[in-house]
This record gives sequence, structure tokens and C-alpha cells, in this order.
Amino acid sequence: MLVDGDKITRVDLFASKSRRGDRVFFGFAKAAAYFAFSLVFLVFIFLSWRSASTFKEQGFSFVTGSTWDQATNTFQIMPMLVGSLVLVVLALIVAVPSSIAVAYFIEFMAPARIARWATNVVDLLAALPSIVIALWGAFVFTPVAASWGRLLNQYFGSIPFFKNEVDNYYRSPFIGGWILAIMMIPIITSVSREVISRVDKELVNASYALGATRFSAMRRVILPTARGGILGGILLGIGRGLGETIAILYTINLIFHVNIVRILENRGGAVAPMIASYYGEAESKAISALLAAGVVLFGATLIVNMFATYIVQRSEKKMAS
Repeated sequence: MLVDGDKITRVDLFASKSRRGDRVFFGFAKAAAYFAFSLVFLVFIFLSWRSASTFKEQGFSFVTGSTWDQATNTFQIMPMLVGSLVLVVLALIVAVPSSIAVAYFIEFMAPARIARWATNVVDLLAALPSIVIALWGAFVFTPVAASWGRLLNQYFGSIPFFKNEVDNYYRSPFIGGWILAIMMIPIITSVSREVISRVDKELVNASYALGATRFSAMRRVILPTARGGILGGILLGIGRGLGETIAILYTINLIFHVNIVRILENRGGAVAPMIASYYGEAESKAISALLAAGVVLFGATLIVNMFATYIVQRSEKKMAS
């Protein structure tokens, strides 16, 4: 009985230590979560406080106008906002089908060894610093993409999107969109692969047994089941693209001209590289305007990321049920 009593005592002691360890761990995790939330909130408050004068002086024209002039203290960012959206749309045209294809290849086509290798490569691409991609894009990829733009103009110049009247194909939104796509592909691929891996394999095999091809199984079984999570990954990629700075700064021109259609011409811009480029020579009012542009970009990125997180979580619950 003493032995049994000793055993019970040791078990109770171990359980007590385990519960104490869980409480400490959960306490640290909760503190880290509150710290991260507080840090984001304080950054937003700081930016809003420092940029309040710009919103007061410029009003709604800060977002809708197209003039940036320190001499007259006129600061408006519409061309940069439009440029950011154009770059993201161009990047999505390349990144979304590429990412889904890579995710499908890793999960359903590649042997296990190649799948592990491909997953590591995708994770490595996601961890590459922006400056590395910026230098590669500026000195290696830009001449290649410029030649693509010249060919598009030569054969499809009658289409407004591929018209170029300045005969300069460098530093255009077309090139910036490709660079942004390369940076978005690892994020979208990682999320898509994770969601696709949770699709019931028996359901996919049943579709094959009924005569479905790989493409039809992908289109009718996998994508409908995983579309919520894939959409969340796409939104996370959009958030990444909206905030990208150095890689875009090295590959496009910052010109305050709204350019939606002429993607092969070297005019346009984006909010994040504009802030980085103009901050060094900005005076007090211009600094406030740049911080105001940061508030607009911060809010847009935060909303996109929160929406993406919600969609991914809802998709995981739906697939688990």
C-alpha cells in the first residue's frame, strides 16, 4: 500500500508540475499576443498623431488628388494609390495560377522526396530579403522583362494595355508587377499547399475512380473544397504586395500621373516606395504627409490581413467538420 501510495503521490506531483508549466506557458503566450496587438495599435496611434495636420489641411483631396509639391504644401497621393493597386492586380495575374499549380504539384503529383525539397525551396523564397530580390530585379530581370514588353507592344500594340508611345520599356508597372508576383508566390503557395493538403484524399481518389482527370478533379473537387483557404492566402499575398518597398523602388518610376491602362510605359508608382524615396529630403509638412500616406497604407494592409485571417480560419473549421 505504501508503494501504491508513493506512486499516487508521484503522479499527483507530476500533474501539479505539468499544470504549473501550462499556466506559465499560457501566461507567456497571452502576454506576447497582447504585446503584439499593443505594438500595432501604438504604431497606428503614432502615425495618426504625427499626420493629423495633413489630413486636416488637405482634407479628402489627400486621397483623391494628383499633386505632390513641397513649394505650395500640396500633398496628394491618388497616383501612388492607383499604382499600388495596379501592381497588385498585375502580380495576382501571375502569382495566383502559379501558386495554385505549385501547391497542387507538391501535394498530388511530386514524389515525397521532391515534394519536401520543393516545400523547402518555397519557404526559402519567402525568407529572402527584399533587397536581394530588388537587386536581382533591377540588374538581371529588368532587361529581360523590358524585351517582353517590347514584343507585346510590337504584336499587340493596338490593345491599350500594351501600347507604348514613349519607346521606353524600363521601370514600368509591367516589370514591377512581375517582381511583386515573385514575392507573393511563396506566401500564396504555402497557404494554398497547407489548405489543399487537408482535402480528403479519399474524396479525390473517388473522383479519379469515377473517371475524372487531374484537371477536372482539381477544378470540381479540390478547388471548391479549399477555395476559402486559398482566397485567404491570396489576400495575405495582397497585404504583402501593398507593403513592399525596396523591390518596387528599384524597378519602377515614381511619377505623379495616374496610369491604369498603359502598363508598359514607365510612369506610375506605389505608396510604400514613395515614402521611402521622399523621406530623406522631406521637410516637416512633407514628413507629416508621408506619415499620412503611411496611415492609409497601414489601414489598408491591416484590413486585408484581418480579412484573410478570418477567411483562413473559417475554411479550416469548415474542412475539419
